[in-house]
This record gives sequence, C-alpha cells and structure tokens, in this order.
Amino acid sequence: MYKKVKETERMQKEFIDIAAHELRNPIQPILSLSQLLLSKTGNIEQYNELLDTVSRNAKRLNRLTEDLLDLTKIESQSLQLHTERFNLNHVILNVLDDIVLTTQFNGTNIQILYQPQDIFLEADKERIIQVISNLINNAFKFTKTDGGTISVNVEKEKTEGNDYGEGDNNAEVAISVKDTGTGIDPGILSRLFTRFVTKSNTGTGLGLFISKRIVEAHGGKIWGENNSPEKGATFTFSLPLSKEKQPPSQATKTRELVQCC
Repeated sequence: MYKKVKETERMQKEFIDIAAHELRNPIQPILSLSQLLLSKTGNIEQYNELLDTVSRNAKRLNRLTEDLLDLTKIESQSLQLHTERFNLNHVILNVLDDIVLTTQFNGTNIQILYQPQDIFLEADKERIIQVISNLINNAFKFTKTDGGTISVNVEKEKTEGNDYGEGDNNAEVAISVKDTGTGIDPGILSRLFTRFVTKSNTGTGLGLFISKRIVEAHGGKIWGENNSPEKGATFTFSLPLSKEKQPPSQATKTRELVQCC
C-alpha cells in the first residue's frame, strides 16, 4: 500500500513537471513573436509567417488547457456527453482536412481507407472528434518526416445473423490509426492508457487517457499495439453503431488525402 501511494505521488509530481514544461513551451514563442510584431519591423510576408507561428502555438496551448480541464471533469466524474446522430465518414474527412490546414507534414503521407457509404453513430460528435484528433496527432508526433505514412481505416464490424447494424445492438465500427513511426515501448504498452503515462518524455500523457475515458463512456473499447513485422504502431477504437438502419456495406476505398514533400 505504501509503495503504491509513493508511486502515485511520484507519477503526479512527474506529470506536474511535464505539464508545466509543455505549457511553457508554446507561451515563450507567443510572447517573443508578439513583441516582434509590435515592433513593426519586417514586411507583410514575414508578418504572416510570424502570425502563423503564434496561431499554431496558441492552438497548442489551448489543447493542453482543454486536456487539463477534461482531466478535472474525469476525476470528478462530471464529464458529460451530448449525444446526436451523425455520419462518421463525414466527421473523419473533416478532421483530416483540418489537420491538413494546420499541420506541417515534412514528407508524411496521410491515407484514409473507408467504406464509402454512410456510417451513422449516436454519440457526442465533438468528443469523438477529440479522440480521432488525439490519435492522428499522436501518430504525427512519432512518425519520421522523411516519407513516413499514417493510415486511417474505417470499417464496420459485421455480426452474425445481421447486416452491419440494422437493428443489431452488437454491431460496431472500428477506427484505426496506423503509423510507420517509432512504435510503442514494450515497457509501457500495458499502461499506455493510464493517467500520466506518456510514450516519450514529451507531452503530458493525457491524450490517450482522456480518449480511453471518452470511448468507454460511449460503450466502446480502445487499444494500441505495435505493428509486426512492420515498423510503427496502430491505435484502434470501436464504437456501437446507431441502432437505426445502416446502409448496406460497400467495398473499401482508399483516399490519398495528403502527399507532401
């Protein structure tokens, strides 16, 4: 019992140190670049580059703050879901389009493999967007910038005796994010979705923990595994399909969303 308490205290202290560091990182460029902009030196093109950097760091700071707020809601069991029926494929494509506009790819390719018919969920759309964004941003963080690939796969899980969720409470959809990055340290694989655990010495380690709680609150599951024999890792989460009628399945298609060099 004593060892467990001490270990929890150690992890909390380590988390506070990491969180403080992660919060400070985007603040410094925002402050320094804001001062540079106020000095009114440089041309319009330079101003635009500076503003892009300020905006990117402000968004990073906002994401960290939202993670901390979500942590307090989870700890106090006050995380609320606002359920609506929505088309999952549309949501994923919108998330990827947003990431294309806000991320520096440096040679990373993104592919989405999906079944082109509508796939409907009854869930909190903003929270599902949060999970998808967490997994994709995590993949970017650990994928090499010299031609790495990130694949997002959307697949309905067919259950025996029914066709993809029509009146079937057990039918699910699985969303996988696969990368060709560094993979997951086997030493933390079993604790990957635990609070304060991070894949590296950067980041708060809250993204996966929060994602797990969101998915489980929807009656779903989430897991991560190393690719074998290939490099990298795959994170997958599954969610129940809407109980209303789903369109019939179609062949999976591939969309090359981005190919940057």
